[in-house]
Amino acid sequence: MPPETSSNEQVTILAVDDLPQNLRLLDAVLSPRGYRVLTATSGEEALAMLPASGVDLVLLDILMPGMDGYEVCRRIRSTPGLEFLPVVMITASGDQEKIRAIEAGADDFVSKPLNQGELLARVASLARVKRYQDTIERQSSELAEWNTELEARVQAQVDELQRVNRLRRFLSPQLVDVIIDSGDEAFLASHRREIVVLFCDLRGFTPFAESSEPEEVMGVLSEYHTALGELIYRYEGTLERFTGDGLMVFFNDPLPVDDAADRAVTMAVAMRDRVAELAAGWSRRGHDLGFGIGIAQGFATLGRIGFEGRFDYAAIGSVTNLAARLCGEAASGQVLVAQRVFSATEGLAIGEPVGELDLRGFSRPIRAFDVTGIDQSKAKVIP
Repeated sequence: MPPETSSNEQVTILAVDDLPQNLRLLDAVLSPRGYRVLTATSGEEALAMLPASGVDLVLLDILMPGMDGYEVCRRIRSTPGLEFLPVVMITASGDQEKIRAIEAGADDFVSKPLNQGELLARVASLARVKRYQDTIERQSSELAEWNTELEARVQAQVDELQRVNRLRRFLSPQLVDVIIDSGDEAFLASHRREIVVLFCDLRGFTPFAESSEPEEVMGVLSEYHTALGELIYRYEGTLERFTGDGLMVFFNDPLPVDDAADRAVTMAVAMRDRVAELAAGWSRRGHDLGFGIGIAQGFATLGRIGFEGRFDYAAIGSVTNLAARLCGEAASGQVLVAQRVFSATEGLAIGEPVGELDLRGFSRPIRAFDVTGIDQSKAKVIP
């Protein structure tokens, strides 16, 4: 019957003895029991065979010319990968040889003349131990592979989270979801496009910050940014940057829209109304703060700027300067837009012309309009 092990694989035994008749005897005892028997007639031959033979157990005679069994066993124990290979030493004398065999690293021993039952029992027992060791090593290797794979997956998830967080810094959640699903970040590359830019800031913020406690200033900014951030997300604007109380948003990039001007002025009116509510509360706390907005339309170069680990998505061009200058000219509660923006809304924006403004950095006067409201009959539903 086949050897009883924890695996269906055949157990391979290397029998080492300088006497051919002893090797034939071992083979005659073991092979009928289903063991695969390899033979070596010297310690040197055995050591040369072991690394590539897939041996599960060694039957090792002690008394051999040249390298004896003790030395062979010691070398097996010092060879990487063979440290735990079961070794049964075959002794011809008494206790002293058994002690030396154990000291050399033998796992067990049998005495000459061989008792077949004892030999088979000891071989079967150590074969099971070897299979258990193989199973543990295999499971350990699999666990190491799983850990490596898990580490790679965790790192990939961390990288993805960092990527998502980086995108969420300046894009609306809806657009981030589209980009994550598609895996396409080609929009980050430098490109040119016509955009509508909104710039806004608080009036009276500098004297307020100079005369107030830092915690109070941070509290006001937190309320302000939270309110405007919700509106930016609702109208799917691209947040270019915060600069204290200043804030810049643009439309039609990276996701093209056919109503960029409409979105900008509608959001501007909503921002003005929302900050007016906040300003009433600030006023009750003794803070005199107003709010102004400027909007312009024109071509800009857009793309990722910065350095590894710290990138922003920016718009570069005179259109951003124009929006900032219009914001600077706006009185508290006023939304100043360039004529091009006002005309692009096709009647959605309700307002009055404020004439031509001489703005710093622009050689020609800029025709602008004061937007006072939105014609709701022409307004589109914004998600």
